Amino acid sequence: MEEMLIILDGAADLKCEELNWKTPLESAKTPNIDFFSKNSRLGFMYPINEGIVPSSDNSVISIFGNDDSLSRRGIFEAVGCGIKLKRGDLVLRTNFGTIEDLKTKVVIDRRAGRTLTDKEARILSETLNKKIKLQCKFELRPTIQHRGVVVFRGGFSDNISNIDNDYSKNNPSNKFSFSEPLDDDELSKYSANILNSFVEQAFKILKDHRINLKRVKKGLLPANMVFARGPGIEIPKLRNFKNWMSINYMPLEIGIAKLSGMDNFSFSYPTNRNYDVYENLYDGLNKAIDFAILGIKKRYRNYRGCYIQFKETDVPGHDNRPFDKKRMIEILDNKFFSFLRSFIEKKNIKVVLTCDHSTPCKLKNHSSHPVPVLFYDKKLKDKNLRFCEEDSKKGSLGKIYGRELLKKVGFF
Repeated sequence: MEEMLIILDGAADLKCEELNWKTPLESAKTPNIDFFSKNSRLGFMYPINEGIVPSSDNSVISIFGNDDSLSRRGIFEAVGCGIKLKRGDLVLRTNFGTIEDLKTKVVIDRRAGRTLTDKEARILSETLNKKIKLQCKFELRPTIQHRGVVVFRGGFSDNISNIDNDYSKNNPSNKFSFSEPLDDDELSKYSANILNSFVEQAFKILKDHRINLKRVKKGLLPANMVFARGPGIEIPKLRNFKNWMSINYMPLEIGIAKLSGMDNFSFSYPTNRNYDVYENLYDGLNKAIDFAILGIKKRYRNYRGCYIQFKETDVPGHDNRPFDKKRMIEILDNKFFSFLRSFIEKKNIKVVLTCDHSTPCKLKNHSSHPVPVLFYDKKLKDKNLRFCEEDSKKGSLGKIYGRELLKKVGFF
């Protein structure tokens, strides 16, 4: 192995009052990441461009040297969870969430409080697959926690708007809007109508579902809405990294890796059996670290490069939990980066460490702020800098755009 790309999803942040006006990266005790930063060149990166708020999908494909406009979130997620697609199938990423009702369109929580168990998501999806009646065949497949993918089989247009207030450019409020065609083509109108019918029927079925009635009795938010975003009908052609391996476990990153020609190695994410999502996240993070270490040890001789993305660090930003983000960074440092430090000591392996976007706790969402980049290659280094938001702006790599990163460090 010659190269490694490690992404800490959403770990970049803004200064938090709870952390004495430091960011989680600044506040965290990270002696092993500090070793890398003191022996590396640092810089700061805009995953897309200044002023643009990136998502994980368009930022990751940009980091791999692709045009971010090629991003099709639904397609990546479907490929990542093993759904076979034909050209013209309409695919969208979904969330089970909570709304007031279809008339007011008020969104209470886009993720049903993050308390939906895997079993509940599976039962709700099975019910919708049986009871919703459309003019086409479709499949709703749950993936992890509240997440899922919906596929409408046949000939469709993806030139339609999202049904998700966080991903609707013309509706950045606490209300969602139904999908609309983005051109005058009859196929686009048909596609939007099919998606809207699916969502309307889903709400009517879910609002009185036994799972949701039980959840309400327990004081939990009902999963009565299916949000949908990132429509796609055609698999995009991404830059080829066929001599790389990927160690990823979330459908999005698996899909991007596979479409980039990588061999992906994964594991079954721990099942969310109760209503404590953070207990599940810490279990998942520890399992991801153990699996990544094992995968690197076992297969590093067989590939030129390796791509790993740790997803859990993004969630505390969305939930305004800076102490949890700090703790996750420290767990990664103590377990993963301590291994990596000793593993590469006598090997000529170059390492890039970065984030796909910033998820500031106080904003509870992605932001357009730049993220730190670290490039370890044993040749040049910026002394006395840490892998964090402010220090990265002092590094010799300077300002970087996502699409330039891997070329600038010689990975292609």
